[in-house]
Amino acid sequence: MADYNTMTAQTGARSAEIDQGLRSHMNKVYGTMSIGMVITALAAWAFAGLATTTNPAEAAVQLSNGTLLTSFGQAIYLSPLRWVIMFAPLAILFFGFGVVMRRASAAMTQVFFYGFAALIGLSLSSIFIRYTGYSITQTFLVTAIAFAGLSLWGYTTKKDISGWGSFLIMGVIGLLVAMIVNIFLASAALMFAISAIGVLIFAGLTAYDTQNIKNMYLAHAHYGDQEWLDKSAIHGALNLYLDFLNMFQFLLMFMGNSE
Repeated sequence: MADYNTMTAQTGARSAEIDQGLRSHMNKVYGTMSIGMVITALAAWAFAGLATTTNPAEAAVQLSNGTLLTSFGQAIYLSPLRWVIMFAPLAILFFGFGVVMRRASAAMTQVFFYGFAALIGLSLSSIFIRYTGYSITQTFLVTAIAFAGLSLWGYTTKKDISGWGSFLIMGVIGLLVAMIVNIFLASAALMFAISAIGVLIFAGLTAYDTQNIKNMYLAHAHYGDQEWLDKSAIHGALNLYLDFLNMFQFLLMFMGNSE
């Protein structure tokens, strides 16, 4: 009986330790993601400020909506450099992060993620020219509420949604192809369809990624490899960051009021 009680106590203590570790792990995931979002927002606002002016003497070109662009704005929005800015985050995402995750320390991986978030801010800075500040704020709040609900459901549900992964990833690939094609077609109907499907796909990915982050921690926590767990938290933060960001952009296409 004493041995049984001892084993029960040890099992309970271990379970409590894992629960506490999971809470700390998820806090790190959400904290890293939140800092990344703040960096992106500040970078987008700063670059938009550098790209526009209210002084006609400083303007290099005037857009059809009356916005005055500086030489910097003309370079990043109107010159061929805009294609580099548009596709550089994708290249880093597909090729850079894998190398960094394998070879760099957790601290350097986190710095790399924050640098990536700043680059995303540069690529998103044009939304301050295309949409009103009110509609951007409104869409951000709606996205935040939807993201919180979906992520909470993914964390707490007992349903195994791991089967969603391959379907959702194929959907993302299809979206990327459709968006690249529509750059040349400029079809409003196709963009509307892309926006609607995009919101649904990244809503699903938010729940899926949250559950996956939780399951990954529970599967590896007993190994005690803190460096791996720290990198796993950063990778989870990246996934949720991308889910939030893409859901925000697709919702902005619906809710945003053009300047």
